[in-house]
Amino acid sequence: FNGQRDWATSRGEDRYRRGFYTFLRRTVPYPSMATFDAPSREICAVRRIRTNTPLQSFVTLNDEAYVEFAQALAHRIYAEGGESMEDRLKFALRLTLAQPVDAHRLATLTGLFDSELAEYRKTPTAAKELFGKTVPVPNGATLPEMAALTVVANVLLNLDAILMKG
Repeated sequence: FNGQRDWATSRGEDRYRRGFYTFLRRTVPYPSMATFDAPSREICAVRRIRTNTPLQSFVTLNDEAYVEFAQALAHRIYAEGGESMEDRLKFALRLTLAQPVDAHRLATLTGLFDSELAEYRKTPTAAKELFGKTVPVPNGATLPEMAALTVVANVLLNLDAILMKG
């Protein structure tokens, strides 16, 4: 109620608690929640209307929390996905969609990974900006590989099958 409109992100260990905590204000709703149709809390909402808008994609592709989710997923894909990148991408599809791997989706993800890898090899500072700041690079991996895999993970987490219920 003091007119403060900035969201202060916790630092250190407080940032990664067991749960997901967000301080709510009546006058300034948390932007990500508002984008995903969270009720205003002024009245009781028995049911939420589900929408799918471009703004939601903008949030999931750019919000710091979602990028960190993608970094963690990329780390898991690299560590548990197998020896080759094709095996890792198949693992990523099975892990996120819980469906058999579709050849078209695999080809699309492979193309995305290859193009992002080429871009991050040209600009290693961008790779460090995306992946190397907060998450350690796994043994045997390169920073451009992990940055490209983070982009792939972010795209997977942005699919309608992941975001929408039902």
